[in-house]
Amino acid sequence: MVLESLFNPFVVKKKPWEMFFAGCVYSFVGLFLSYLVFRELSGILMVFLIVMAAIPIVYNTIRKEEELDLEIKSEIGILKEHYKVLMFLLYFFTGTVVALTLSYIFLPTSMVEPIFKFQSQAIVSVSNHVSGNITQFGLFKGIFFNNLRVLFFCLVFSFLYGMGAIFILTWNASVVAAAMGNLVKTKLAALGSTVGFSVIGNYFSIGAFSFMRYMSHGIVEIAAYFIAGIAGGIISIAVIKHNLENEKVLYDSLDLIFISIAVLFVAAIIEVYVTPVLFIH
Repeated sequence: MVLESLFNPFVVKKKPWEMFFAGCVYSFVGLFLSYLVFRELSGILMVFLIVMAAIPIVYNTIRKEEELDLEIKSEIGILKEHYKVLMFLLYFFTGTVVALTLSYIFLPTSMVEPIFKFQSQAIVSVSNHVSGNITQFGLFKGIFFNNLRVLFFCLVFSFLYGMGAIFILTWNASVVAAAMGNLVKTKLAALGSTVGFSVIGNYFSIGAFSFMRYMSHGIVEIAAYFIAGIAGGIISIAVIKHNLENEKVLYDSLDLIFISIAVLFVAAIIEVYVTPVLFIH
Protein backbone atom coordinates (compact mmCIF):
# COMPACT_ATOMS: atom_id res chain seq x y z
CA MET A 1 0.00 0.00 0.00
CA VAL A 2 1.12 3.56 -0.67
CA LEU A 3 0.08 4.83 2.76
CA GLU A 4 1.80 1.90 4.47
CA SER A 5 5.09 2.66 2.69
CA LEU A 6 5.17 6.23 4.02
CA PHE A 7 6.29 5.06 7.46
CA ASN A 8 8.85 2.34 8.18
CA PRO A 9 7.70 0.03 11.02
CA PHE A 10 11.33 -0.81 11.87
CA VAL A 11 12.25 2.86 12.31
CA VAL A 12 9.12 4.35 13.82
CA LYS A 13 9.71 2.71 17.21
CA LYS A 14 12.91 4.75 17.50
CA LYS A 15 11.12 7.88 16.26
CA PRO A 16 7.64 7.56 17.80
CA TRP A 17 6.74 11.17 16.97
CA GLU A 18 6.48 10.13 13.32
CA MET A 19 3.29 8.29 14.22
CA PHE A 20 1.65 11.64 14.99
CA PHE A 21 1.98 12.54 11.32
CA ALA A 22 0.87 9.03 10.35
CA GLY A 23 -2.30 9.56 12.36
CA CYS A 24 -2.89 12.90 10.65
CA VAL A 25 -2.28 11.58 7.12
CA TYR A 26 -4.34 8.41 7.58
CA SER A 27 -7.19 10.40 9.11
CA PHE A 28 -7.40 13.07 6.41
CA VAL A 29 -7.25 10.45 3.64
CA GLY A 30 -9.78 8.19 5.36
CA LEU A 31 -12.17 11.06 6.03
CA PHE A 32 -12.31 12.39 2.49
CA LEU A 33 -12.43 8.96 0.84
CA SER A 34 -15.25 7.80 3.09
CA TYR A 35 -17.23 10.97 2.36
CA LEU A 36 -16.76 10.57 -1.39
CA VAL A 37 -17.47 6.84 -1.51
CA PHE A 38 -20.27 6.24 1.01
CA ARG A 39 -21.55 9.51 2.45
CA GLU A 40 -24.34 8.13 4.65
CA LEU A 41 -22.02 5.72 6.46
CA SER A 42 -18.88 7.83 6.18
CA GLY A 43 -18.42 8.02 9.96
CA ILE A 44 -17.94 4.25 10.23
CA LEU A 45 -16.15 3.82 6.90
CA MET A 46 -13.69 6.56 7.89
CA VAL A 47 -12.68 4.60 10.99
CA PHE A 48 -12.23 1.41 8.95
CA LEU A 49 -10.02 3.17 6.40
CA ILE A 50 -7.82 4.67 9.11
CA VAL A 51 -7.49 1.26 10.75
CA MET A 52 -6.68 -0.44 7.43
CA ALA A 53 -3.82 2.00 6.87
CA ALA A 54 -2.47 1.56 10.41
CA ILE A 55 -2.70 -2.23 10.78
CA PRO A 56 0.49 -3.20 8.83
CA ILE A 57 2.82 -0.95 10.80
CA VAL A 58 1.18 -1.80 14.15
CA TYR A 59 1.15 -5.55 13.44
CA ASN A 60 4.83 -5.64 12.50
CA THR A 61 5.69 -3.75 15.66
CA ILE A 62 3.67 -6.02 17.96
CA ARG A 63 5.14 -9.10 16.27
CA LYS A 64 8.60 -7.77 17.12
CA GLU A 65 7.48 -7.30 20.75
CA GLU A 66 6.51 -10.98 20.95
CA GLU A 67 9.98 -11.92 19.69
CA LEU A 68 11.58 -9.66 22.29
CA ASP A 69 9.66 -11.51 25.01
CA LEU A 70 11.71 -14.59 24.12
CA GLU A 71 15.01 -12.77 23.68
CA ILE A 72 15.14 -10.40 26.68
CA LYS A 73 15.55 -12.13 30.04
CA SER A 74 14.70 -9.20 32.32
CA GLU A 75 11.02 -8.32 32.72
CA ILE A 76 12.03 -4.69 33.33
CA GLY A 77 13.87 -4.71 30.00
CA ILE A 78 10.82 -6.11 28.24
CA LEU A 79 8.54 -3.48 29.78
CA LYS A 80 10.92 -0.74 28.62
CA GLU A 81 10.57 -2.02 25.06
CA HIS A 82 6.78 -2.10 25.45
CA TYR A 83 6.89 1.49 26.66
CA LYS A 84 8.42 2.55 23.34
CA VAL A 85 5.54 0.88 21.49
CA LEU A 86 3.02 2.53 23.82
CA MET A 87 4.49 5.94 23.03
CA PHE A 88 4.24 5.54 19.26
CA LEU A 89 0.65 4.28 19.62
CA LEU A 90 -0.23 7.33 21.73
CA TYR A 91 1.35 9.61 19.13
CA PHE A 92 -0.79 7.90 16.49
CA PHE A 93 -3.92 8.40 18.59
CA THR A 94 -3.09 12.07 19.21
CA GLY A 95 -2.46 12.67 15.50
CA THR A 96 -5.80 11.09 14.66
CA VAL A 97 -7.62 13.23 17.23
CA VAL A 98 -5.96 16.44 16.04
CA ALA A 99 -6.66 15.76 12.35
CA LEU A 100 -10.31 14.85 12.92
CA THR A 101 -10.87 17.76 15.31
CA LEU A 102 -9.51 20.23 12.75
CA SER A 103 -11.73 18.62 10.12
CA TYR A 104 -14.77 19.00 12.37
CA ILE A 105 -13.99 22.67 12.99
CA PHE A 106 -13.06 23.82 9.49
CA LEU A 107 -15.14 21.68 7.16
CA PRO A 108 -18.59 22.97 6.18
CA THR A 109 -21.54 21.77 8.24
CA SER A 110 -22.93 19.91 5.22
CA MET A 111 -19.86 17.63 5.38
CA VAL A 112 -19.44 17.49 9.15
CA GLU A 113 -22.97 16.26 9.90
CA PRO A 114 -22.85 13.02 7.85
CA ILE A 115 -19.20 12.29 8.66
CA PHE A 116 -19.59 12.63 12.42
CA LYS A 117 -23.24 11.59 12.70
CA PHE A 118 -22.59 8.33 14.54
CA GLN A 119 -19.93 9.93 16.76
CA SER A 120 -22.38 12.68 17.77
CA GLN A 121 -24.99 10.04 18.62
CA ALA A 122 -22.45 8.25 20.80
CA ILE A 123 -21.69 11.49 22.67
CA VAL A 124 -25.40 12.10 23.33
CA SER A 125 -25.80 8.50 24.51
CA VAL A 126 -22.92 8.83 26.97
CA SER A 127 -24.23 12.19 28.23
CA ASN A 128 -27.67 10.71 28.89
CA HIS A 129 -26.11 7.74 30.64
CA VAL A 130 -24.25 9.85 33.21
CA SER A 131 -26.94 12.51 33.69
CA GLY A 132 -29.32 12.66 36.64
CA ASN A 133 -28.77 12.54 40.38
CA ILE A 134 -25.59 10.60 40.98
CA THR A 135 -22.90 10.83 43.62
CA GLN A 136 -19.30 11.54 42.72
CA PHE A 137 -18.29 8.05 43.83
CA GLY A 138 -21.19 6.57 41.87
CA LEU A 139 -19.96 8.46 38.81
CA PHE A 140 -16.44 7.17 39.41
CA LYS A 141 -17.67 3.60 39.74
CA GLY A 142 -19.80 3.87 36.60
CA ILE A 143 -16.98 5.36 34.53
CA PHE A 144 -14.38 2.89 35.78
CA PHE A 145 -16.48 -0.22 35.12
CA ASN A 146 -17.61 1.09 31.72
CA ASN A 147 -13.97 1.75 30.79
CA LEU A 148 -13.06 -1.68 32.15
CA ARG A 149 -15.58 -3.17 29.74
CA VAL A 150 -13.93 -1.31 26.85
CA LEU A 151 -10.52 -2.52 28.01
CA PHE A 152 -11.82 -6.10 28.04
CA PHE A 153 -13.00 -5.76 24.44
CA CYS A 154 -9.64 -4.25 23.44
CA LEU A 155 -7.96 -7.33 24.89
CA VAL A 156 -10.38 -9.75 23.22
CA PHE A 157 -10.31 -7.98 19.84
CA SER A 158 -6.50 -7.95 19.86
CA PHE A 159 -6.40 -11.64 20.71
CA LEU A 160 -8.96 -12.71 18.10
CA TYR A 161 -8.09 -10.30 15.30
CA GLY A 162 -4.44 -9.51 16.03
CA MET A 163 -4.77 -5.72 15.89
CA GLY A 164 -8.52 -5.56 16.54
CA ALA A 165 -8.11 -3.07 19.40
CA ILE A 166 -6.97 -0.44 16.88
CA PHE A 167 -10.54 -0.25 15.59
CA ILE A 168 -11.98 0.45 19.06
CA LEU A 169 -9.31 3.04 19.81
CA THR A 170 -9.66 4.77 16.43
CA TRP A 171 -13.42 4.93 16.98
CA ASN A 172 -12.77 6.52 20.39
CA ALA A 173 -10.40 9.00 18.74
CA SER A 174 -13.15 10.03 16.31
CA VAL A 175 -15.65 10.46 19.18
CA VAL A 176 -13.19 12.58 21.17
CA ALA A 177 -12.51 14.67 18.06
CA ALA A 178 -16.25 15.26 17.55
CA ALA A 179 -16.66 16.29 21.19
CA MET A 180 -13.68 18.66 21.06
CA GLY A 181 -14.71 20.14 17.72
CA ASN A 182 -18.26 20.69 18.93
CA LEU A 183 -17.01 22.42 22.07
CA VAL A 184 -14.80 24.75 20.03
CA LYS A 185 -17.65 25.63 17.67
CA THR A 186 -20.03 26.22 20.59
CA LYS A 187 -17.59 28.55 22.34
CA LEU A 188 -16.84 30.40 19.13
CA ALA A 189 -20.54 30.87 18.43
CA ALA A 190 -20.84 32.65 21.76
CA LEU A 191 -18.08 35.02 20.66
CA GLY A 192 -19.51 35.50 17.17
CA SER A 193 -20.34 39.15 17.69
CA THR A 194 -16.73 40.01 18.56
CA VAL A 195 -14.28 41.13 15.87
CA GLY A 196 -10.57 41.97 15.73
CA PHE A 197 -7.48 40.40 17.22
CA SER A 198 -9.32 39.37 20.36
CA VAL A 199 -11.16 36.77 18.29
CA ILE A 200 -7.86 35.18 17.29
CA GLY A 201 -6.78 35.03 20.91
CA ASN A 202 -10.11 33.57 21.97
CA TYR A 203 -9.95 31.00 19.19
CA PHE A 204 -6.60 29.61 20.28
CA SER A 205 -7.54 29.70 23.98
CA ILE A 206 -10.77 27.79 23.24
CA GLY A 207 -8.85 25.22 21.20
CA ALA A 208 -6.32 24.68 23.98
CA PHE A 209 -9.12 24.48 26.57
CA SER A 210 -10.97 21.85 24.55
CA PHE A 211 -7.84 19.78 23.99
CA MET A 212 -6.77 19.81 27.62
CA ARG A 213 -10.29 19.17 28.92
CA TYR A 214 -10.63 15.89 27.08
CA MET A 215 -7.01 14.77 26.96
CA SER A 216 -6.21 15.44 30.64
CA HIS A 217 -7.77 12.10 31.49
CA GLY A 218 -8.29 10.76 27.96
CA ILE A 219 -4.61 10.20 27.20
CA VAL A 220 -4.22 8.13 30.39
CA GLU A 221 -7.36 6.16 29.58
CA ILE A 222 -6.25 5.48 26.03
CA ALA A 223 -2.82 4.42 27.30
CA ALA A 224 -4.55 1.73 29.38
CA TYR A 225 -6.44 0.49 26.31
CA PHE A 226 -3.26 0.39 24.26
CA ILE A 227 -1.41 -1.56 26.96
CA ALA A 228 -4.22 -4.13 26.97
CA GLY A 229 -4.12 -4.17 23.17
CA ILE A 230 -0.38 -4.88 23.21
CA ALA A 231 -0.96 -7.74 25.66
CA GLY A 232 -3.71 -9.24 23.49
CA GLY A 233 -1.62 -8.83 20.35
CA ILE A 234 1.38 -10.57 21.93
CA ILE A 235 -0.80 -13.50 23.05
CA SER A 236 -2.39 -13.71 19.60
CA ILE A 237 0.97 -13.86 17.82
CA ALA A 238 2.35 -16.31 20.39
CA VAL A 239 -0.58 -18.66 19.70
CA ILE A 240 -0.01 -18.44 15.95
CA LYS A 241 3.73 -19.14 16.35
CA HIS A 242 3.15 -21.82 19.02
CA ASN A 243 5.17 -19.88 21.58
CA LEU A 244 2.43 -19.66 24.19
CA GLU A 245 3.91 -22.53 26.18
CA ASN A 246 6.83 -20.23 26.98
CA GLU A 247 6.15 -18.86 30.47
CA LYS A 248 7.86 -15.55 29.71
CA VAL A 249 5.25 -14.63 27.10
CA LEU A 250 2.36 -15.47 29.42
CA TYR A 251 3.85 -13.67 32.43
CA ASP A 252 4.64 -10.60 30.35
CA SER A 253 1.10 -10.47 28.98
CA LEU A 254 -0.39 -10.81 32.46
CA ASP A 255 1.86 -8.01 33.72
CA LEU A 256 0.62 -5.77 30.91
CA ILE A 257 -3.02 -6.59 31.69
CA PHE A 258 -2.62 -5.76 35.39
CA ILE A 259 -0.75 -2.56 34.51
CA SER A 260 -3.53 -1.54 32.10
CA ILE A 261 -6.17 -2.01 34.82
CA ALA A 262 -4.13 0.09 37.26
CA VAL A 263 -3.67 2.85 34.66
CA LEU A 264 -7.40 2.76 33.90
CA PHE A 265 -8.15 3.21 37.60
CA VAL A 266 -5.93 6.31 37.68
CA ALA A 267 -7.65 7.66 34.55
CA ALA A 268 -11.07 7.33 36.21
CA ILE A 269 -9.81 9.23 39.27
CA ILE A 270 -8.50 12.04 37.06
CA GLU A 271 -11.74 12.21 35.04
CA VAL A 272 -14.04 12.38 38.09
CA TYR A 273 -11.99 14.25 40.70
CA VAL A 274 -9.38 16.30 38.81
CA THR A 275 -10.73 17.32 35.37
CA PRO A 276 -13.92 19.00 36.76
CA VAL A 277 -11.78 21.13 39.10
CA LEU A 278 -9.37 22.23 36.39
CA PHE A 279 -11.95 22.76 33.65
CA ILE A 280 -15.11 24.18 35.17
CA HIS A 281 -17.82 24.95 32.62
